[in-house]
Amino acid sequence: MQTPADICQSPLTSMKKKKLIFDLNTGVADAQALMVALAAPCVEILGITCCFGNTPLESVLKNTLCVLKVCKKLEIPVYQGCSQPLLAKKCQVEDCLGKDALGDFSDPESPSLDLVQKENGVTALIKMVNQNPGEVSLVATAPLTNLAVAVQLDPSLSKKLKALYIVGGNTDSSGNSTVCREFNFMADPEAARIVLDCYTCPTYIAPWELSCSNSLSWSFCEQLLSQNTEKASFLKKISSLLMKKAQSPECQKELTAVKMFSSCDSYAVAAAIEDMFVTESEEVAVTVELEGTYTRGMMVVDCMELLNKKQKAILIKKVDLEKLKNLFLNSLK
Repeated sequence: MQTPADICQSPLTSMKKKKLIFDLNTGVADAQALMVALAAPCVEILGITCCFGNTPLESVLKNTLCVLKVCKKLEIPVYQGCSQPLLAKKCQVEDCLGKDALGDFSDPESPSLDLVQKENGVTALIKMVNQNPGEVSLVATAPLTNLAVAVQLDPSLSKKLKALYIVGGNTDSSGNSTVCREFNFMADPEAARIVLDCYTCPTYIAPWELSCSNSLSWSFCEQLLSQNTEKASFLKKISSLLMKKAQSPECQKELTAVKMFSSCDSYAVAAAIEDMFVTESEEVAVTVELEGTYTRGMMVVDCMELLNKKQKAILIKKVDLEKLKNLFLNSLK
């Protein structure tokens, strides 16, 4: 099995630490993805901006600090971003994640919200990028509200990013919250449209279908969570409710390959960390539908090039699952 150092010190991977900024709405999937990045020695996380999403913003902040605590990384600055969408009504979230979106995790010694930085998350995001032009990759696993506001305040922002990695959207009309919409884009369609139209840096999208067709086995999941470490125990506790949901008949209908819970947010993080992780992708123009009874918030993939958009996104289609396994296992050591 590869160690974190093996992954980061591959001849095909730069020895220089990769600077990342995370934009999260920390629930179970975000937590696991963040743990993957925190364990990678080739990664420097400059800061974490939080957004509403799976749970109200205050819970997102608490959850983020809990993850940093178990990983002994509370020195990483955490910022409070947007608490509601630009125009849309807030979405109802299924209780399979728990009321706090972290499996109703309880820790009497949870870090205080006093640790959250006083500076607004959007202005902090802009500042961090401007202080590191051309060096920072932004990983967004939440509704894209913070990113949309940031690029409106600083239209040159995306030109200073090395890359943008987004978890969201769908390519085959498969929904994970409604009939045909993925949650992050549905939660703030206007923000998603702004980001896909205004960010000109290399933009990688991990859509919902990627999770469904690149899942791992239940036996690996048991191996992962059975590690005798504080991190493994934490992940097992927070994911217990979601695991039950993932094994339900209705959820299994969505998984088109190996039948297992897929940590959707980790695909984008792995792509940002490991250059050779993505094995198949497609570069294509995309946008977001802003109307429609069923389709508002659905990602539109312009395969026929009718939108005449110069800016194209890179849709991740297949990944190296062995690399993903190694990243997961190493993240809980």
